[in-house]
Amino acid sequence: MKTPIIVLGAILLMLIFLGPGGQGAFFTVDETHLVVVTRFGDIRSIHTSSGIKAKLPFVDQVNTFDRRLLRVDMQPDTLPDREKEFLVIDAYTRYRIIDVRKFFEKLGDLDRAEDRIGRIVISGLREEIAKRTKEEIIGAAEEDVEGVRTVIGTASRQEILDNVRQAADQTVKASENDFGVEIKDVRIKRADFPEAAQQNIFARMTAERQRISREFRAEGQEQRDTIEASANRERTIILAEADRTANLTRGEGEAQAITIFAEALEQDPEFFAFQRSLEAYRKFLSTNATVVLSSEADLFRFLEDPNGNGPVATP
Repeated sequence: MKTPIIVLGAILLMLIFLGPGGQGAFFTVDETHLVVVTRFGDIRSIHTSSGIKAKLPFVDQVNTFDRRLLRVDMQPDTLPDREKEFLVIDAYTRYRIIDVRKFFEKLGDLDRAEDRIGRIVISGLREEIAKRTKEEIIGAAEEDVEGVRTVIGTASRQEILDNVRQAADQTVKASENDFGVEIKDVRIKRADFPEAAQQNIFARMTAERQRISREFRAEGQEQRDTIEASANRERTIILAEADRTANLTRGEGEAQAITIFAEALEQDPEFFAFQRSLEAYRKFLSTNATVVLSSEADLFRFLEDPNGNGPVATP
């Protein structure tokens, strides 16, 4: 009879101290957790250190929160920039619980915290993006004259994120609306144009690139024409100079030849006449041409007498 009573007593004690589903008298707090113990919705105790803790079984409820960085991924939203052009912004923020009592009293659970914090961050992003251009928000690659590619917009985007983080952190820490959290970081995962506007943007980009390529081709053609004109001008000058030099050289040669002939004629006129006759003989006797000359022509005087003194034969 005593044994069943002892067993029932042991089971009762287990239910009291352990309890199913954490309803017992003791529970464990992990070093990465913050715990709020409530009784019928009212806060009974706060546990920020790790270890085994006690509570009233079956009555008190344990609410556990992570003390590490928590992340809130906001839904992508369409926000207007300074030029009233809409951009799809996909962002997230990270926060930490610094006062679990205020967090529980103001927000209650993580789902509500994500919704409230996400709305605050999106509102800050909307305000900051409305002050900026799309190049500052998205960032654009540029190439300077030295061929070095740089990215504009990076510093501006970081400034946007810093401003949003500071504004959101001040909002969640305001005395009338203190959530007991600290905003640690705000990041933009993607900033892009809406799908409906992308085709028009791509068309404008294509037209702009085509315009730039036409300008490059026109500049190249202009440089080509300039180079060809310069080369043709230099060629004409060189050829004219060469012709002038050739004519001068030819004239000098002819003058020297005439001088040599004149000197040779003065030294031995008879020999010069004989040589000229031989050259004439070689030219017209080596062909089948018919030449009609007078029998008294000087050309025939060397045919009878090599000295040119003999009688000329009559026809």
